[in-house]
Amino acid sequence: MRDVDVVLDAVGGDYAPRSLRTMRRGGVLVAIVFSQREQVKAMAREYGVRVEHLTVEADHAGMEAIADLVAQDRLRVEIDDVLPLEKAAEAQQRGETGRTTGKLVLTVAARQAG
Repeated sequence: MRDVDVVLDAVGGDYAPRSLRTMRRGGVLVAIVFSQREQVKAMAREYGVRVEHLTVEADHAGMEAIADLVAQDRLRVEIDDVLPLEKAAEAQQRGETGRTTGKLVLTVAARQAG
């Protein structure tokens, strides 16, 4: 794909650098997850693309609306895999590949009382 005007990067990793190669001059890359910030900005200058960072803040009304959707069974999270906390590094690496089909969940074992 070529000549893309706008890219929304909610993935991070190598997504932004790869996306820049598909964009037309004057395009805008909007990053929610901003990894490799300086590298991406330098590449964007070369490609003639503007980079913006979008900060998302939760608001009470929005969170209630999402909770309502969940309660109505109209919103579900797709889970790719569930891993123990000890495999956090593996989960991070898998997430950065961009090949997961849902969220990677880390579980924390409950401490035994005693």
